[in-house]
Amino acid sequence: QVQLVESGGGLVQAGGSLRLSCAASGRTFSNYEIGWFRQAPGKEREFVAAISRSGSRPDYSNSVKGRFTISRDNAKNTVYLQMNSLKPEDTAVYYCAATVLFGTSADWDYNYWGQGTQVTVSS
Repeated sequence: QVQLVESGGGLVQAGGSLRLSCAASGRTFSNYEIGWFRQAPGKEREFVAAISRSGSRPDYSNSVKGRFTISRDNAKNTVYLQMNSLKPEDTAVYYCAATVLFGTSADWDYNYWGQGTQVTVSS
């Protein structure tokens, strides 16, 4: 299995930026597609972005497209989520997750999850 640890969350003003990191250990990192999800208080967990094994195929939800960028460095076993132009509605706990499937945004398809990192955007 693979273990995932998120970092980089924090408090930022609207319009600001944060970069989240997802560090993996365990089995071969490049065997997994990695996704970012988020969950705000009182809301269901939602898909944010995902990236293919090679990093050549990123995918984004409509709510973050054009503002967030997902990337990965397989040599460092790390996936990044660069978040720009942050809005108060981006406030949530952000989770990274790993799947052996291809091109999925469904959280039930992801087998391994990190503990989450809090992102708070003030207005």
